[in-house]
Amino acid sequence: MPETTGYLVLNTGDVLEGKWLSSYKYADGELVFNTAMTGYQEVMTDPSYAGQIVTMTYPLIGNYGWNEVDYESIQPSLKGFIVSTPSHNPEHYESKYTLVEMLEKHKIPALSHIDTRALTKIIRKHGEVYGKMTDNPEDKPVNTSVNPNIVSTVSVAEKITYKTNNSTDQKAPHVVVVDFGYKHSIAHSLLELGCDVTVVPFDTRFIEVQSLAPDGVVLSNGPGDPKALAHLSTNLKQIADHFPTMGICLGHQLIALAYGATTKRLPYGHRGSNHPVKDVQTGKVMITSQNHGYVVDYDSVKMDDWYVSHINVNDKSVEGLKHKTKPLMTVQFHPEAHPGPIDTHHLFVNFIKQFITKGEKQHA
Repeated sequence: MPETTGYLVLNTGDVLEGKWLSSYKYADGELVFNTAMTGYQEVMTDPSYAGQIVTMTYPLIGNYGWNEVDYESIQPSLKGFIVSTPSHNPEHYESKYTLVEMLEKHKIPALSHIDTRALTKIIRKHGEVYGKMTDNPEDKPVNTSVNPNIVSTVSVAEKITYKTNNSTDQKAPHVVVVDFGYKHSIAHSLLELGCDVTVVPFDTRFIEVQSLAPDGVVLSNGPGDPKALAHLSTNLKQIADHFPTMGICLGHQLIALAYGATTKRLPYGHRGSNHPVKDVQTGKVMITSQNHGYVVDYDSVKMDDWYVSHINVNDKSVEGLKHKTKPLMTVQFHPEAHPGPIDTHHLFVNFIKQFITKGEKQHA
């Protein structure tokens, strides 16, 4: 495809010039940046990026191609993709397609030869930035706010059940994943650990979850402002009060809201696979994969019932919560770590142990 000039016009007044990397042009969305050196396929297919134009800060993207394995969803939900230098000749034994071929297949507008360092500095300076990918540098962004209904666009419409391949004499524990925009690797991690998994829509009522007789429940990651889902708090608290529950990313924030805490927007978000997090109990620091623009407000956590289990080393924000009396835990980062380090995979193991060792399906 011959190179043609395109522009990224920001609501800050900045205009960045680049080259169209795909034939699909024009996109409006929130600008975010991801600092991961690898994992662009997982980033592009992560539903948590719905409605966003994603900038990769690593200068070379596409050098190992695109495979049939590392999809985090069936269809990418991001609005656009920004890179500095694209690779058109990938080299990897699993590679099936080039980056450009997948941009075309999934109809994703993309610009290359953008000064991603300058763009990242703009986002860091202004925090909440919206932009438009266009042929006309005089254009203006149309969408300058987060869609409050974004989760409904990425959640499953009806339940889906997966059976584990780990055969044992005992019946496999059953985990229900409430889908706010779940990454497939969450389900894969649970299946590999011997659990059957049922994925249900984000607004599934407690009585419907109860009818599935789960041993545990996971509230998944997803896009958007957690406060836009505050109307689900009573239902989610019912679920978490009756089943061992784990919240991941958006799920972590929603559990906090359900139990009386509040959330707030980060200056420019945590997105990448190199974020240090401290386990408060052990003092151990782990490197984590993250993708979020909001956090739980530390001062709003009701410390009579909860303790903060994990803290971000860089900005001291809340990275995890643990209930003092209930089998209820949350993390702001991604234990499944696709892409990223596997330092925190043990949290899935600990979660599952709660209902395997006790053999209980409900708790007070």
